[in-house]
Amino acid sequence: MNIDELKLYTSELYQLNEQANEIFINSKKTGEKGDFYTQVKPFADKIKEICDVWEPAATNWIMIHKPKNLYPMQIKNTAENIQMVSIRAFFPDTSLKRFNDHIQSNQYILKRFLDILNDYLKTGD
Repeated sequence: MNIDELKLYTSELYQLNEQANEIFINSKKTGEKGDFYTQVKPFADKIKEICDVWEPAATNWIMIHKPKNLYPMQIKNTAENIQMVSIRAFFPDTSLKRFNDHIQSNQYILKRFLDILNDYLKTGD
């Protein structure tokens, strides 16, 4: 996977993480669970599909380029966390604090990785 594709996948995951947060806020507000087959599963499947491509590519890129303060384990945890929030977002009884912690952690790592990729594209190192 080239760096532009990696950047695109990372950006898409960032946006889907934001979308999961919006879904959760709405779910909490209305108190209604999402329908499993029409809402939860399609959303979770989309995120899993992207993570299955993104995680190994991002991990490989980090192992080769060794950016400062970003490690393969963070990529693995982010892929797991975003898949978890993609499901939990539809359930209003999900812990608000735990959900927000995962969302913020995902945001931080994905944004950090995007910044690193953008810097790499500018400088080439």
